[in-house]
Amino acid sequence: MRPAVRLLAAVKPQFLETGTPTGLTGLFTHPTPRGTLSYLYNSTLDKLQRIPESSVYRQSTEALVKHRLSIVDSMEPEGYEAWQERVKKQLEENKDLTGPHGIAMLHSHGGNQFITSRHKGEVDERIEEWDGAEDKEPELEGTRSKEERAIQFQKLAEEAQKPATGHMEIEPEPQLTKAQIEEMEAKIGAGLIEEVIQVAEGEHMLVNRMIEAQVWDELEEKPRPGQWEYFERNAHTSTQGR
Repeated sequence: MRPAVRLLAAVKPQFLETGTPTGLTGLFTHPTPRGTLSYLYNSTLDKLQRIPESSVYRQSTEALVKHRLSIVDSMEPEGYEAWQERVKKQLEENKDLTGPHGIAMLHSHGGNQFITSRHKGEVDERIEEWDGAEDKEPELEGTRSKEERAIQFQKLAEEAQKPATGHMEIEPEPQLTKAQIEEMEAKIGAGLIEEVIQVAEGEHMLVNRMIEAQVWDELEEKPRPGQWEYFERNAHTSTQGR
């Protein structure tokens, strides 16, 4: 039933077309699911290292993330290793590469280096016209005074002295085939890959909150004897049997 939703997405020979509807409202076909999940999962695992190994939250999250990461790593698009080598050479000369296709970054985890690329979405013209920053100095209108013209000239001179920051062309990350994505979705068993990405993004942010709250610490106020007994499996079963 679930995979049938994906039939609504546009398909180019073997590949899903980026940005087309997935069949779920507001959810569109992701351009780089493998690279995105690889980054999110590896980054989450790095953050979990800051939580004691005895923490149940760390144990359960780490097990789930490692399992899903192993599935993601097992799915490799054709020409992926060669693409990594080409982009890595560019990244060795530039920390970040930005261009029409998005941004590419070099990461390290567990002694290994890997590259992720993020798709650069279209810019909303409404955001370009108004970014909501009310504290910005308003643009001057009308005739400028001599002092105002001097300030404006100074700003222009300072901008001219700044080094040029032209964008470099980034080769897009090789795509997984439709069959590979469907196999990945089946192995993970949590819906479409775009839904899996949403969950991974949520967990990636949640780890920060859990670290801030130090959830592994003991409760300041100890629970009363028997306070949680009702929620235990055996207690609940015995209650139902009465």
